[in-house]
Amino acid sequence: MAILIFAVNLPSRLSRRKSIENQFRNLKEFELKNGLRVLLIPDESQTNIVVNIVYKVGSRHEGYGESGMAHLLEHMLFKQCKKFTDIKKAIADKGATANGTTWYDRTNYYEILSASDENLRWALDMEADRMVNSKILPEELAKEFSVVRNEFEIGENYPGSVLNERVLSSMYLWHNYGKSTIGSKEDIERVKADNLRAFYKKYYQPDNAVLIIAGKFDEKKALQYIQQYFSPIPKPTRVLQPTYTVEPPQDGERKVELKRNGDIQYIGMGYHTPAVADKDYPANDALLQILTNDPSGILYKKLVETKMASKLYAYAQTLHDPGFSYFMVEVPMDKNLDSAKQVLLSTMDDLSSISLTEEDLNRALNTILKYVEDATSKTTDFAIALTEFVGAGDWRLWYLYRDRIEKLTLDDVKAVAKKYYKPSNRTYGVFIPDKNPERVVVAETPAIQ
Repeated sequence: MAILIFAVNLPSRLSRRKSIENQFRNLKEFELKNGLRVLLIPDESQTNIVVNIVYKVGSRHEGYGESGMAHLLEHMLFKQCKKFTDIKKAIADKGATANGTTWYDRTNYYEILSASDENLRWALDMEADRMVNSKILPEELAKEFSVVRNEFEIGENYPGSVLNERVLSSMYLWHNYGKSTIGSKEDIERVKADNLRAFYKKYYQPDNAVLIIAGKFDEKKALQYIQQYFSPIPKPTRVLQPTYTVEPPQDGERKVELKRNGDIQYIGMGYHTPAVADKDYPANDALLQILTNDPSGILYKKLVETKMASKLYAYAQTLHDPGFSYFMVEVPMDKNLDSAKQVLLSTMDDLSSISLTEEDLNRALNTILKYVEDATSKTTDFAIALTEFVGAGDWRLWYLYRDRIEKLTLDDVKAVAKKYYKPSNRTYGVFIPDKNPERVVVAETPAIQ
């Protein structure tokens, strides 16, 4: 099959990053007739290559009773395929650094290997095999339950993480961003191999994937290998319908209380904020920096500098659909949780009237642009960092985000503060350590004789 070639015009960049522009001047995108998109990022200065394949499926795509299925499937794709009968062993034998990760909008698998034609060919052969030939055997699934259960239980031991889940599930009534990607333990342990296999066959197809190769490699040979291993995979006849659930505007402030065993108090707070493709997303990122930056952040000064809290951070996820901004505050046991909560909420309520300065904005932009430069400076890391933007819709969103950050004005940030940070759009929760929390267990539906 022929490869369709698309020339890529990289967006303009600041002159102070000319070296990075030169490094990626050969970045190219291709598409096979079966729908597989390919991104090549050759860099002769590297000694490694990375093969990163991103599937546009995550917990956002799960249906009723399928929570955690995307993540469970990620685990199963390290098992048997048609040609590679033990992928974990094959990776270890190659001495590769490899991983698979699942998030709201995507799942990815990557291998980092010493640069050589043989290693590149091996990685592409393996990824093509597990794209459509994973066996997902019931006996292997039964064994993997304990691994995923252990991962689930580790997360349950961190009250801050559990509070994050409870706040998000209260924020989202309908959209799957309110559900943990790792899923419900009950769903995970009851899913059948046939159900998991159907999910796999639906989403693990060339027309729903982006293959990224970066580092030191011969471009002509890479294209030949891609042709050899991926072109024989037919384009599926099924049509993937886009998800269409839209979370309605929040209709009032929501509150969560979590009681578990623990030795530190937490406050979690979330607001509905835009998707990464939205023009307001970069301004919101800058605002989060202005609020939480150590040591000049507005909230940092009011909570950490005054010793009311020991730690504070905030982030906005890189998401396909309208997402959220989340704040976490750690409050030591010898400090008053209610006092810290009141300072946090009152500061956010007054946000639209707080004086923000050009100095605040410049400091935030320097931090963000430093992150962008660091992420772009090493080719193999950059190839993996693009994963989130592929999941959010298109890898070019990385450059769109960067260009919008460079053009931000103080008025943009003020507008975002006024538009989204209203009490009616807020959900907050507190974690109160309790050595003997009360629980009510409701029995499952009894069998009717």
